[in-house]
Amino acid sequence: MQDLTHHLGGKPVAGRSGRFADVFNPATGEVQARVPLASAEEVSRAVEIATEAQPAWAAVNPQRRARVMMEFVRLLNRDMDKLAEALSREHGKTLPDAAGDVQRGLEVVEFCIGAPHLLKGEFTDGAGPGIDMYSLRQPLGVSAGITPFNFPAMIPMWMFAPAIACGNAFILKPSERDPSVPLMLAALMEEAGLPPGILQVVNGDKEAVDAILDHEGIASVGFVGSTPIAQYIYGRGCAAGKRVQCFGGAKNHMIVMPDADMDQAADALIGAGYGAAGERCMAISVAVPVGEEAADRLIEKLVPRIERLKVGPYTAGSEVDYGPVVTAAAKANILRLVESGIAEGAELVVDGRDFSLQGYEEGFFVGPHLFDRVTPEMEIYRKEIFGPVLTTVRASSYEEALKLAMDHEYGNGTAIFTRDGDAARDFASRVNVGMVGVNVPIPVPLAYHTFGGWKKSAFGDLNQHGPDSFKFYTRTKTVTARWPSGIKDGGEFNFRPMD
Repeated sequence: MQDLTHHLGGKPVAGRSGRFADVFNPATGEVQARVPLASAEEVSRAVEIATEAQPAWAAVNPQRRARVMMEFVRLLNRDMDKLAEALSREHGKTLPDAAGDVQRGLEVVEFCIGAPHLLKGEFTDGAGPGIDMYSLRQPLGVSAGITPFNFPAMIPMWMFAPAIACGNAFILKPSERDPSVPLMLAALMEEAGLPPGILQVVNGDKEAVDAILDHEGIASVGFVGSTPIAQYIYGRGCAAGKRVQCFGGAKNHMIVMPDADMDQAADALIGAGYGAAGERCMAISVAVPVGEEAADRLIEKLVPRIERLKVGPYTAGSEVDYGPVVTAAAKANILRLVESGIAEGAELVVDGRDFSLQGYEEGFFVGPHLFDRVTPEMEIYRKEIFGPVLTTVRASSYEEALKLAMDHEYGNGTAIFTRDGDAARDFASRVNVGMVGVNVPIPVPLAYHTFGGWKKSAFGDLNQHGPDSFKFYTRTKTVTARWPSGIKDGGEFNFRPMD
C-alpha cells in the first residue's frame, strides 16, 4: 500500500503528525493508499516557505508568469491520460469524465495566460495641476484553497491558477479522499517553471483547515464543499480578517415546459442527473415538468433511458455511464434518503436499491433512481442527495415551477427547456439563481465568465474564475503623484481642483 506525502518547498515531504486517512478504490472498496493528515505545525511550515518565496515571484513581470501557465497547459495535455487514470482510480469517475475534470481546469489556466491584460490598472492624466493618479493591482501575498473530492483537478486549478498568475503563493488543502491528482498538479507546475514554494499541497482534515483559517500569514481562503462547512469557513475566516469566498450545496431545478422537445429534455436529464453518479454541485436533481400531460410524457421518456444506464468501474471501458460514489458513507446516506422518500409518499418509478455488480460487491456502487410526485416538504427535495437520484416535482403552471426554484434555499444552477423565447427570457431574468441554462442542463460558464451561485450556495462577494478571480486575488492601490515643474509655485496645502 502506498503512503502519500505533502508537497512542500518544491518536493514531496512525508507527514510528521502520525495521523493518516485511508484512500479507497471506490470500485472495489479496498484501501489503496494512506494520506498524511497535517498538524497545525506542518501548515505553519508551509506558510513560512510560501511567505519567503512569494515576494520574488510577485516581482516577476506578469508576462513571464503567464509563460509558466502556457507551459503548464502543454504539460497538462501531455499527461492528460495519466491524470485522468489517477483521478478515476481514487474518485471512481469514468475516464472520459475524469479527463473532462482536468480539461475544465485547464481552460481556466488558459484564461490566466491573459494575466498581463487582466492586471492592468487605471490612469488619469492631469487630475489636478501637475498631478496624475493611477491604480495598481497587487497580489495579496499567501492564499489558500480548501477543495472537495468531486473535482480534484478542476477546482484546485480554478483557485491556484489565477492566484499564482496574480503573483501570490498558494497553499492547497485538497480532499483527503482523492489527493493524488493535486500532488501531481503541483509537480507539473514546477516542471513548467514555477519556483519552489509558490504552490504547495498540504493534506489534512479539520485540524489543517482550522490552522489555515487562523494563520495570520494567510491573506485569503477559497472553499468549495457543503453549505454547513462553507458557512463555518466563511465565518471563521472573515473573523480572522481574511478575504474569503465559499461555495456550498445545491439543489438544481430543471423546468420542462409543455412545448419542450421531450426527447431532448430527457437526454439532458440523464446526463445532468446521473453523470458522475450525481456527485456534481451543478447536477440536475429536480425535474419540474409543467402540467400533468408534460409530466407523463417526460416520465415515459426517462424510464427506458434510465433502465439502459450502465454502471461500472472505470476499467470497464467507454461503455460505462457512471461509476461508484466516493465512499461507503456516501452510499449509505444516498440509500437512507431514498428510503425517506418512499416513507414520505414519493413514487419510486425506477428502483436502484438492489443494484449489485458481479465481482465488485464491496464497491460503492449505487443504482439509478427516479422519483415522481415529490413535494417540497419531503427530505429528498429539501436536501442535496449528491447521488444518482432524480426527483420529479409536478407543477401546474409556469409560475408555480418558477416559484419552486426561487423558494429553495439553494441557488447554484437552474435550467429551463422550452421553445418559447418569451418564457426563457422571463425565467432568466426573474429566477434568483446564480447560473441559468436555456435548453442547457448544466450551465457551467466558460473560463472567461465567472462561476458562482446565490443564496445558501455561495458566501462572499466575488465568484470563481473569470474576471472576478483576478479581483479576488489582488487588492487595489491608488497612487497620486505630482511632479512639480520647479520651485516657482511654492508650497500648497490644498488639493486644487481643475479650473
